[in-house]
Amino acid sequence: MTHRRVGPGTFRRPCPALRTAGPCQCGQATVEFALLLPLIAVLLLLIVQVGLVIDDQLLVTHAAREAARAAAVDPGADVAMVAAARSGLDGLTVTAENTGGVIVVRVHLERPLRLPGLDRFSVGLDAAAAMRIESG
Repeated sequence: MTHRRVGPGTFRRPCPALRTAGPCQCGQATVEFALLLPLIAVLLLLIVQVGLVIDDQLLVTHAAREAARAAAVDPGADVAMVAAARSGLDGLTVTAENTGGVIVVRVHLERPLRLPGLDRFSVGLDAAAAMRIESG
């Protein structure tokens, strides 16, 4: 391997990747990847957090439907207990209202975000379900 004299007192080795005596840029891709890696990691974690919130919203919707069904079949049912038991969520706020033969159940959940650094923020999830009261 020969060295070429570039300027007064400086020598440049040939770049093994390019097989030329120009400036070697062998580590450029590594540096660019190292600069972009934190941004990519944050984006992936945000996508995971959105998925967790969507999962919680589905559970809240399921809790509202199950509680409305229980109240439609049995007017004396404890809708809050049914919603909590069927969804597996704690901290649900459940309200039921009978509007002339139709039971409307509203469920609210205030849920903190579950990723580190975001846990001081919370999101409110709401769902409602209405079912006709079954008679007889």
